[in-house]
Amino acid sequence: MKFLIQQAKVTDPLSPLEGKKQDILIESGVIKDIQPSIQASADRVISGQDLYISPGWVDIFAEFGDPGYEYKETLETGAAAAAAGGFTDVLVVPNTKPVIDNKTQVSYIKGKSASLPVNIHPIGAISRGAEGKELAEMYDMRNAGALAFSDGLNPVQSSGVLLKALQYVKTFDGILIQIPDDRSVGPNGLVHEGVVSTRLGLPGKPMMAEELLVARDIKLARYAESRLHFTGVTSPRSLEYIRRAKEAGLPITCSVTPYHLLFTDEDLMKGYDTNLKVYPHLRPEKERNILRDAVADGTIDCITSHHRPHEKDSKVLEFEYAKYGMTGLETCYSALRLAMPAVPEARWVELLSTNPRKIFGLPAASIQKDASAHVTIWDAAAHITVNDAFFRSRSRNSAYSGMTLPGKVLGVINGDHASLHSL
Repeated sequence: MKFLIQQAKVTDPLSPLEGKKQDILIESGVIKDIQPSIQASADRVISGQDLYISPGWVDIFAEFGDPGYEYKETLETGAAAAAAGGFTDVLVVPNTKPVIDNKTQVSYIKGKSASLPVNIHPIGAISRGAEGKELAEMYDMRNAGALAFSDGLNPVQSSGVLLKALQYVKTFDGILIQIPDDRSVGPNGLVHEGVVSTRLGLPGKPMMAEELLVARDIKLARYAESRLHFTGVTSPRSLEYIRRAKEAGLPITCSVTPYHLLFTDEDLMKGYDTNLKVYPHLRPEKERNILRDAVADGTIDCITSHHRPHEKDSKVLEFEYAKYGMTGLETCYSALRLAMPAVPEARWVELLSTNPRKIFGLPAASIQKDASAHVTIWDAAAHITVNDAFFRSRSRNSAYSGMTLPGKVLGVINGDHASLHSL
């Protein structure tokens, strides 16, 4: 197909056209022409009030249910949700059934997703069964296509196991991903330990649980001289540890979710909304604002959705028994705009595309003539209304339901695949 994108601002630090409004002609997955104005016929013309185009966005930590939990999400519905949210690439966590802890499981994900409009990259488990006891077959998984390694929603608790993993992946310049959480601290906590947990009568988990693991893991990464990425960081002290590690030259990076930049634990006071039962927990306003500052000052390297779909029966029940997490791929960009409207579009592209591509070794896509098209298109002046009809995901567990959010992703063109159904 042939696409003509009209008067889109190019947001790409690798392109000589960075910051300029251009017409862009894409045919058969290749950028055929870029000019201030193009007069050409096309199968589809894309325009908008405040149109932007950038290299395709990358989500580095999302949960798709296939295999084993297809009633929550399949690779097909997950890819549709990702494309609707502007993502051309998604790294999926290994917490499936069975766990992605061997080359066969990696090959299954790669093979089944090959024809989808989004590139799905398996994250291989660090340990067998993601149980944190014995190392999994990381080298074989790497050769089969695993882009990174993590026990996903089960952060590695054993210092010895994590150290061995860090040393092992160093041999092929691999990278580990950890949600920083010492599960022995406040193991029964359902929300952030503080005033709100007391008022709600819910068991709290202290923020120290995150800080302890960040401090420990940085020491282990320093010893192993290996690469480590923290995802879902929420604590100001964790951020300070990470800043110091970076200043010391350690290959430590981190990411944050849109919902941690927007919501606080006080939002739980509005009716025990189980869609706000997330992991890691929401923090108070002061900590939330420090997290925003870290996005603005460059401490945060990436944004990740932590997309975690659940069927209705896992969320519509007492807070104590509800599952953790919310869907996040489709609302990611708009939630960021709502949380931090003053952040320029170029910074969001850095966080959603440029940095994750560098950190996780993905090809550096660029918007230049004759380049392969791997692009995200969005209208910064438009809005989205989040309702049941809005979702492409199989699940609807979103705290944004019923809200109108700024900014609208129009879709992606990813090589020969295009997904512009949200136009």
